[in-house]
Amino acid sequence: MERTNDSILTEFVLVGLSAHPKLQTVFFVLVLWMYLIILLGNGVLISVIIYDSHLHSPMYFFLCNLSFLDICYASSSVPLILDSFLTVRKHVSFSGCMMQMFLSFAMGATECMLLGMMALDRYVAICYPLRYPVIMSKSAYVLMAAGSWVSGIVDSVVQTSLAMQLPFCANNVINHFVCEILAILKLACADISINVISMAGSNLTVLVIPLLVISISYICIVATILRIPTTEGKRKAFYTCSAHLTVVIIFYGTIFFMYSKPKSKRSVGTDNQDITEALISLFYGVVTPMLNPLIYSLQNKDVKTAVKNMLGRKHFSDGI
Repeated sequence: MERTNDSILTEFVLVGLSAHPKLQTVFFVLVLWMYLIILLGNGVLISVIIYDSHLHSPMYFFLCNLSFLDICYASSSVPLILDSFLTVRKHVSFSGCMMQMFLSFAMGATECMLLGMMALDRYVAICYPLRYPVIMSKSAYVLMAAGSWVSGIVDSVVQTSLAMQLPFCANNVINHFVCEILAILKLACADISINVISMAGSNLTVLVIPLLVISISYICIVATILRIPTTEGKRKAFYTCSAHLTVVIIFYGTIFFMYSKPKSKRSVGTDNQDITEALISLFYGVVTPMLNPLIYSLQNKDVKTAVKNMLGRKHFSDGI
């Protein structure tokens, strides 16, 4: 453990899957492959939305923000994860660890808020279709997206600042791939009551409230869809929000499974438990951002058409 003369911690050690070297090689290839798909899939989706004027609407503006957010979120942790797979015990400086934790927490909190805003957009579109252009004006949806980013960043500043003030004088080994805030707090050798209270407030603000907004919005959406007289009308209405609902279920489902799963005591099955927790962590941090562009592309005819048009024009211009 690296410490200065006044016992101030200067670095952390990421354990990850160091006890399973064979799995590290497999995970390195898988995570690298998925990271490239994240960059390609979300990059293409952003390009298509910017390129095609037919997609210049509130829903696709939010989707563009979500894709950019997924790239930032994955990039804040995946390089460190890949590096940890190449070394037995990855050493990370204190400042580097705090910066990575800040970025990951900010992106995660922002995504929660953004998914709530996207639910509100679908609610207005389906429940008040005639007033939709007026309610969801450009100034309104830009402000909603900006509010999501500001909320996530401010929340992360608060949590990271409080964590940085804690003394870490007993242990610097993090049983994780990255500098995850809950894993960091476990290493503190002082009272973390303020951090716990702050995290509870953070969970209420960026997890519970957006989830309530999403739940209430979809209750109203379902009620409105059921009142539509034709089957075709119901199908089209549900189609417009099916991709968002799928993303929400995967995103929140993974979070709740990750943090609500009871921790078993150290026993013979500890290794299997660590591997399971590692897989869940990877799913949340890598697989979810990879699936988002695929879900929106496969379930959205407008996006698929826009991609074909963009590729078709590119081939046409290349042939001239």
